[in-house]
Amino acid sequence: MPNENEVRDFLMSRRARIAPESVGLPGGAGRRVPGLRRGEVAVLAGVSAEYYARIERGNLAGVTDTVLDAIARTLRFDDSERSHLFDLARSANVSPVRRARTSTSGSVRPGLRFALEAMRDVVAFVQNARLDVVAMSDLARALYSDVVETGGDQPNFARFAFLHQDLSRRLYPDWEGAADISVAMLRTAAGRHPDDRGLRDLIGELATLSPEFRQKWAAHEVRLHTHGVKAFHHHAVGDVRLYFENLTPGLDSEHSLLVYAAEPGSTDAESLQLLASWAATRAGDGARATCVSDEMRASRPAGVDRDVP
Repeated sequence: MPNENEVRDFLMSRRARIAPESVGLPGGAGRRVPGLRRGEVAVLAGVSAEYYARIERGNLAGVTDTVLDAIARTLRFDDSERSHLFDLARSANVSPVRRARTSTSGSVRPGLRFALEAMRDVVAFVQNARLDVVAMSDLARALYSDVVETGGDQPNFARFAFLHQDLSRRLYPDWEGAADISVAMLRTAAGRHPDDRGLRDLIGELATLSPEFRQKWAAHEVRLHTHGVKAFHHHAVGDVRLYFENLTPGLDSEHSLLVYAAEPGSTDAESLQLLASWAATRAGDGARATCVSDEMRASRPAGVDRDVP
């Protein structure tokens, strides 16, 4: 995933969406490219055509913040797109050896894990930039039970969305929207960590196995997942609509702590209570099954060590 290719494709996709008429330039059928031409972007951003051509070819080395800001304004970037452009520039100006040290981690401090375990009434979890599940509260584990159960040793939200669509389309009523967000978050992470091998492998896996992922990846959308509302359909409790906040846990810049809560007194709050009861019942059944299994093993004659059917 060369940084130069990402810069080129990202900027080309963004200028293609700007209608010339919207910036006071003549449009019409005679234009050979969709949106703005390179030279038009250069004029509007206040840089030479040669300099902008160099930037769009993927060479961001030495480009100042002032020029990046001008390009972002010209191409009407939102906060996520502007942040992505600056991440790409930052990566271009850091040596590959130094970039390689900033790979995403799969663990969190014990204190944060203990705090998650103490959160009984909200869905809370930590994910890394690859969308791996790093730690979860009990209620989060219940809401995302399909993600956990299909994820093996390393559950991953993007892998679940695209490679387990029978389950993910049930969990996410707006599957297209949820899938778009996953791809945009991975694209954002790729701009920050172009040398993260685990991230490259995940993107390669999804692009190989999922035509839906390939289509969405080609759109070059990026996203800062900060807050909002999400709708779920859990197989045990039905529909639930939750407000979410993406918090900075303070341990590093590669993990996100997300907290989902329902409006107090709402039917969604009742659904969360039902979900907690369902999770507790399942946990109790598992504990009882373990006790029965232990008792059966203890009652076996000496020397019998085969599994109990």
